[in-house]
Amino acid sequence: MEFKLAAFADEASPALTGQIKALKDNGIPMLEIRNFDGKNIAEITKKEAKEVRKRLEDEGLSVWSIGSPYGKINVTDDFKDQLEKFKRSIDICFELNTKHIRLFSFYESQDRFDEVADRLDMFIEAAKGSDVVLCHENEKGIYGDIASRCLKIHETFPQIRAIFDPANFVQSGQDTKEAWEMLSPYVEYMHIKDALPDGSVVPAGKGVGQLKYLLSQYKGHVLTIEPHLAVFDGLNALEGKEKSKVGIYEYPDSETAFKAAADALKEIIYK
Repeated sequence: MEFKLAAFADEASPALTGQIKALKDNGIPMLEIRNFDGKNIAEITKKEAKEVRKRLEDEGLSVWSIGSPYGKINVTDDFKDQLEKFKRSIDICFELNTKHIRLFSFYESQDRFDEVADRLDMFIEAAKGSDVVLCHENEKGIYGDIASRCLKIHETFPQIRAIFDPANFVQSGQDTKEAWEMLSPYVEYMHIKDALPDGSVVPAGKGVGQLKYLLSQYKGHVLTIEPHLAVFDGLNALEGKEKSKVGIYEYPDSETAFKAAADALKEIIYK
């Protein structure tokens, strides 16, 4: 299987210049854009998006997906601001020349599917008429943190595709092989990180996420590397209510951690 690689390069550098360097140094052609130059992707303007696209294209790179924070709030929190930002992000997708946007299914919501569904439906309605693909990531602590609840989302809303994150499933006590058997028909792409039974994030193939098996079964093409191997600027904010543990694989700087994550994945898929 020929894979195409993307990455959350803000884990290598907070600056877009550094992210571009990390992608090129590691032979990764696509960016899952999340934070750069002091801004989250949810806050950028159309003009800024055009500038980002040009800078990336000048270096032979592109944006694979918008790694948005939408749906990473309590299900009872006010939703108006997030929904308005989401609507603007549909236009940002066009400016960045990407068709994918990541979203979540809300904290404090495991027994409140109707409220989750109402909000997911508003995302869908806001994206209607565009060709943007809404992609739900299984994240610890949200409604869709285990496979059965993810399945309920995808069966209810077949328009929403799945981002399969093995480490997040491990951290939620979910066997990844079981999750794959349930969710594989809905998977749009994968986030590549692994974890130990205690939840500590480790390089791909070094944990219990069954990465080798999953990649042997995956019929798609795109893999987004999401290292989480060292505490980088903004990690705590990104993690929200549920924090990842930094385990035995610790690195002197973010660039080294980023390379280690990329190398671990390449060792699985190219050898």
